[in-house]
Amino acid sequence: MFEHILYQVSESTCTITLNRPEVYNAINDKLSYELQDAFKKASMDEAVRVVVLTGAGKGFCSGQDLKAIAGLQIASLAETVRARYNPIITAMRHMPKPIICRLNGIAAGAGCSLALACDIIVASEEASLAEIFIGIGLVMDSGSSYFLPRLVGSAKAFELSTMGKKVPATEAQAMGLVNKTVPTSDLDKAVAQYVHYYAAAPTKTVGLMKRLLNLSFHSSLEEMLEYEALYQEQAGRTQDNKEGIQAFMEKRKPNFKGN
Repeated sequence: MFEHILYQVSESTCTITLNRPEVYNAINDKLSYELQDAFKKASMDEAVRVVVLTGAGKGFCSGQDLKAIAGLQIASLAETVRARYNPIITAMRHMPKPIICRLNGIAAGAGCSLALACDIIVASEEASLAEIFIGIGLVMDSGSSYFLPRLVGSAKAFELSTMGKKVPATEAQAMGLVNKTVPTSDLDKAVAQYVHYYAAAPTKTVGLMKRLLNLSFHSSLEEMLEYEALYQEQAGRTQDNKEGIQAFMEKRKPNFKGN
C-alpha cells in the first residue's frame, strides 16, 4: 500500500516506519502524503491503541528532501507547507491515541517537528534533534514554532531555532525535549515499556487527556475547568471506567479494553 513507509499493526500497536534510509528518511512528496494517510488509518482503526513512529536505518528523519526539489520552480512555499506538512501534524495532535516516537537517529528540520509532535519521545543516546531551517534561510514549520517554546521556554527556543544547534539526546532530555534517553541497544526495550503500558491503558480516556492538554495551551482556567467537566462526562460513560471502578472494589488490576 505504501512505498516510502512501513505500516505494521500487531497486538494493538501500529508501527509507522519512515523507510528511505539511504537519505536518512528525508521527506519527499510521496512520503508526506503517505504519512497523512497512515495517521488517518491508524486513528480510525479501533484495534490500534498506541502508535509508534520511527525511522529505518541510522536516522529518524532529516527533514525535507532538498535534492528532490533542487532546480524546481515552487510556486508557493506556503501552499506546499499547507498541503504536505500541516495535515500530518494536525492528524498527529488530533489522533485520540498516544504516539510514541522511537528516536533512533537524527531528527532535523521537519523531522524534528515530527518528533516534537509525538506524545512521548524515547531516544537513543546516539540520536539528536536540530532545527536546521536557519541554515537555508527559512523559518521553522510543521509545528516547531508551537511545540518548541512550550517545551523549553521562549529564550531557549529562540536560541535553538535561530542558531540551528544540534541537540544530543542526553542534552535534549535535560532540557525537556525528550522523555527518556537510553543506550542504542536498549532502545527497543525502552519503547516497548511505554507501548505495553498504553496498549493496556483506557484508550479513550488517554485520548481525552491528550485533547485536554492540547486545549490547555491556549485556554483560560475557567475554560479548562469546563472542558474537564465535559470530558469527565465522556470518560465516565466508557466501559473502561466501569471496569476500573469494579477492579478497585475487587482489589485487582483493571483489564481495560480501550472502549
